[in-house]
Amino acid sequence: MNSTIELLLSHRSIRKFEDKPVSDEVIKTLVQCGQAAATSSNVQGVTVIQVTQDDTREAMAKLAGGQPYVASAGAFLVYCADLRRPMNACESQGGEFSAGMMEHFLIASVDVALAAQNTVVAAESLGLGICYIGGLRNNPAEVTQLLKLPQQVYPVFGLCLGYPDQSPEVKPRLPVEAVLMKDNYDESTQDALRDQYDAQLREYYKTRTGGNKDSSWSEEMRALVGKESRPHMKPFLADQGFATK
Repeated sequence: MNSTIELLLSHRSIRKFEDKPVSDEVIKTLVQCGQAAATSSNVQGVTVIQVTQDDTREAMAKLAGGQPYVASAGAFLVYCADLRRPMNACESQGGEFSAGMMEHFLIASVDVALAAQNTVVAAESLGLGICYIGGLRNNPAEVTQLLKLPQQVYPVFGLCLGYPDQSPEVKPRLPVEAVLMKDNYDESTQDALRDQYDAQLREYYKTRTGGNKDSSWSEEMRALVGKESRPHMKPFLADQGFATK
């Protein structure tokens, strides 16, 4: 094992930060690390908006479901899937942009995830803590309005960055045997591995919360995928020009 692997395996979400800003120089370097990530067909369908105004960050915290660390972190970035830049490039060469293609939507969305994760690893290597904020998709139209996002751009998630003021335990993940398969999809051991993980995660929650949370992964999945989740995203994306065909 080397230091890079140790860093990756030690990832935790940080939700309490020191009252200390992250410098613009560091932010620029971290975003450049994100740009170095793989990008499908060199589309580079990512725009990162650093939100610096206090009132906008407070509004973002509320729109994300009342997550105060959006406002208190040393820096807050919004990662946007951006097909507008490729669209403009296409049209500058006399082409006609094919709007609404599902494949283009997937390319830009995956590019965002890859770039953000590169940024996260770079940030953690500098001693910073991070927390992804998918809650921005609770109110994507309002976030879009706040950030003045044009057509062919949508906010995928936010990212809190800052100097940690807490040191939570690493949350256990599913056994690698549940995720790594050879040659074909094999469900023969999934039930047993899931039960093992349910017990492990339940114990983790009891230890971390002092017994205030008693839950398993399967119970969390029942609450998450056992109901509709953000059904407003489909019409919102269509309004922004994405994923209509």
